[in-house]
Amino acid sequence: MLPCVGMSELSRIGVAIDSELLGKFDRLIAQRGYTNRSEAFRDLIRDELVERTWESPDSQVVGTITLVYNHHVRLLSEKLTDIQHDFHRSILSTLHVHLDHDHCLEVLVVKGKSAEVRKVADTLISTKGVQHGRLTISTSGADLK
Repeated sequence: MLPCVGMSELSRIGVAIDSELLGKFDRLIAQRGYTNRSEAFRDLIRDELVERTWESPDSQVVGTITLVYNHHVRLLSEKLTDIQHDFHRSILSTLHVHLDHDHCLEVLVVKGKSAEVRKVADTLISTKGVQHGRLTISTSGADLK
């Protein structure tokens, strides 16, 4: 027998939305695989709450930093490795993929205070020779239901 998992109390709300906008929303959530509007609305709300959390420099966040670069750029791989060592407390893991003969993809899993995670990302992404970079931030989810 499975243990009973407590659920928070559900609240029902009414929302007035323009019919055309609602139609667009319904098509979007259908494309994404939602079976109902409620879960889509909950995800939108969670997304905003997560974004609010990482706006505070001291909030604890997790995330990924994605980099694409040409590994033939002189000393770039060494520079990126040195930067990663400088921020080793914030970097949990890295993945390195050889995309083709010239290009590499690196994905770093990061954790720490929002300001520090942003600093790591900004330093790596702005390194001369990095062709594209992106920081994606989230929370551990502990405060989200």
